[in-house]
Amino acid sequence: MKVTDVKRQWRDVLGSFCLALLIVTKFGGISAQIRYSIQEESKSGATIGNVAKDLGLDVGRPLDREETSQHWLLLTATDGGKPSKSGAINITVIVSDINDNSPVCDKQKYAITIKENAPVGTFLLTVNASDPDEGVNGEIEYSLRSKNRGFSSEPFHLDSRTGKLTVKASLDYEEKNAYEIKVLAADKGSVPLSTQCNMMVRVEDVNDNQPEIDITSFSSRIPEDAPPGTVVALMGVTDLDSGVNGQVVCNVLGDLPFDLKPSPDGQSYSLVTKDYLDKEMKPVYIIEILAKDLGSPVLSSTRVIQVEVLDVNDNSPLFTESPYIFYVYENNKAGMSIFSVSATDADGGENAAVSYSLGRKNPNPFITSFLTINEANGTISALKSFDFETLKTFQFQVVATDSGAPSLSSNVTVNVFILDQNDNPPVILYPVSSNGSAEGEVTDHSLFGLDRYTGQIRTLRSFTETDEAEHKLLILVKDNGNVSLSATATVIVKLVEPKEAFAASDVKSKTPLRVLDSRFMQLEILMLAHSQFGFIS
Repeated sequence: MKVTDVKRQWRDVLGSFCLALLIVTKFGGISAQIRYSIQEESKSGATIGNVAKDLGLDVGRPLDREETSQHWLLLTATDGGKPSKSGAINITVIVSDINDNSPVCDKQKYAITIKENAPVGTFLLTVNASDPDEGVNGEIEYSLRSKNRGFSSEPFHLDSRTGKLTVKASLDYEEKNAYEIKVLAADKGSVPLSTQCNMMVRVEDVNDNQPEIDITSFSSRIPEDAPPGTVVALMGVTDLDSGVNGQVVCNVLGDLPFDLKPSPDGQSYSLVTKDYLDKEMKPVYIIEILAKDLGSPVLSSTRVIQVEVLDVNDNSPLFTESPYIFYVYENNKAGMSIFSVSATDADGGENAAVSYSLGRKNPNPFITSFLTINEANGTISALKSFDFETLKTFQFQVVATDSGAPSLSSNVTVNVFILDQNDNPPVILYPVSSNGSAEGEVTDHSLFGLDRYTGQIRTLRSFTETDEAEHKLLILVKDNGNVSLSATATVIVKLVEPKEAFAASDVKSKTPLRVLDSRFMQLEILMLAHSQFGFIS
């Protein structure tokens, strides 16, 4: 008997099929009853059975291609002769695949951390899934899914073929610091099977946000007498970054009388004065506040506020001179201004408005009784004319008072010196004539000389017998004023004998002067004159 190997591919998972066997004897007929057997049939849990009954090959249990893709059988046929004869054939059963396996991810949960400044296209990780089916049933494609099972719009891209996850849009830690993504892995079977795995992408913060200063309360005008520690402004500081990148410190730039006091949590600051302010020194402060984080690199921002210092009346008027010294010519016109004083006040507004008055405690009230002062501009006028010959100097006080509340004042001493004017002619003091002058012809001045500064009259030569016995001298006395004033005197000189010289002369009498004989001596006469202006010639 000749037996040919038969191969058959089973395509059904469950059920039975028949294998037709053609058995040919060498006699060309069918012999007696033939028995068939398969060795595997007798084994416990055999996959193939029922051959002995009707030559049908039944599946004893479900096939699993992924477990065993091929089965090899040996079919034996035995006749009923004696001795019996048998023949055998090898049967190969190939199990065809159906899509009965879902893909399986190598991890159920993936996790990765990426910096928020990662550029688009940055590779994150690869999702890997396997499917034991073959062909299209085992081909897997990947996709991102949202919670509602639709396609995800997250800023990531998953390659459907390779499972590589990359960044497709800019990330922002401050907007979203973590993404929980579902990945769907599905095969390409006619009825696709799929599985899901989870992916956690955490965004790592980088220092990409500047601190921000928010003024919550602000007093733009502060009195200059505000004590140290007065609150000027309240402000909050924020930084959208995290960790040290979000920790902020603030300080005032420059050497200013202001300081920042942080709150316990460091999220807010109080801007306070650290010293008394002075409007007269600085009326307005431009305060620049710097906020910087502790990240690397450090990021910072500034905020500028303007504070106006309000004036208080803390400055007394200050005179431009102290003391004042004025020189006033006598014979001034009564009622006219003679000089003025001036005071300034470093305060502002009404606090700086100054009025003037004469001091009540002046050393000489009589003097100030004929003085008046303009309270608005400090101009001082005399109500009478001064006379140098009766008053040469005097002193008084002027008070300057501001208009603040309470008002402040200061005083100054004014020293006045009266300057002489040439308003008095010279007066002849010696010798004195009966009526102040004498008549007669003036003697030739070649005989006598006069010292213009001392008033001494001298003979220029010795007298002779031919000279007149009586000589009349006309003396002009004048001062050196701008407008010169003068006086005249007549001196009569009589010549006498030596024994009579000065016998009865009296320089203070009204009699004419007598002199010695010029043959024996020269004449010397002293003229005395007085001028209230000072210098005489």
